[in-house]
Amino acid sequence: MDLHNAWSVASKDFETFKKRRGIIITTIALPLGIALGFPGIVVALSQYAGTAIDASLAPFLNAFSFWFVIGAASLPSGIASYSIAGEKIQKSLEPLLATPMKDSEILLGKTIASFVPPIASMWAGSVVYMILMDLVTRPGFGYLYYPNWSFGVMLLLLAPLASILAIELTVIVSARANDVRTVQQFTGVMFFPFLIIYVMTEIGVIVLNTANLLIMSGIFLVIDLFLFYLSTATFKREEILTRWK
Repeated sequence: MDLHNAWSVASKDFETFKKRRGIIITTIALPLGIALGFPGIVVALSQYAGTAIDASLAPFLNAFSFWFVIGAASLPSGIASYSIAGEKIQKSLEPLLATPMKDSEILLGKTIASFVPPIASMWAGSVVYMILMDLVTRPGFGYLYYPNWSFGVMLLLLAPLASILAIELTVIVSARANDVRTVQQFTGVMFFPFLIIYVMTEIGVIVLNTANLLIMSGIFLVIDLFLFYLSTATFKREEILTRWK
């Protein structure tokens, strides 16, 4: 595999995405909404209940932090679906498929293009979130809650793996679909398993400690590796060049 070829594909897609305002707005707005929204919720609930913010809120902060994983799994679908299904519709994918590049190089390039903007945006939003949440909770906690190991595992392991999972599923669906909206609707179900995990953390069924997060990351890693090989096998350039006209 030639990484230079993969980066060339990614660079081309980066330039294309810069022209799509909806993708840019969504990629910025979601992490910013999480970063600003949850500290505001903590303050509002404290004022509404008439109680001080104290360390008993720590489990809820871990649950709130999980939204950065949800965001990392949700944002790439829109980019990845346009990268393949959208380009098939506009006939801009065919010249790329006619090059001597390997399928794995093309898919890696499109994975990079779909992965980097969302994960960079989520990481940037997490910095704002940590600063604001520490400002809100430090007087009651007596210490800075963020950064911590659990949130570190979420951001550096679980969120990237969740993002790759969403991208690979989108690639698999896009290879057989010829409509961007269909792909986005199908891959939109990615949101619900992560939302279920979030709800289970809020009600105390799952504890988002470092050990459990590492186990989740290991499971996602295995799934990602399987889906990468499956997406490579599913992505058949001959069918795209001939069937999807």
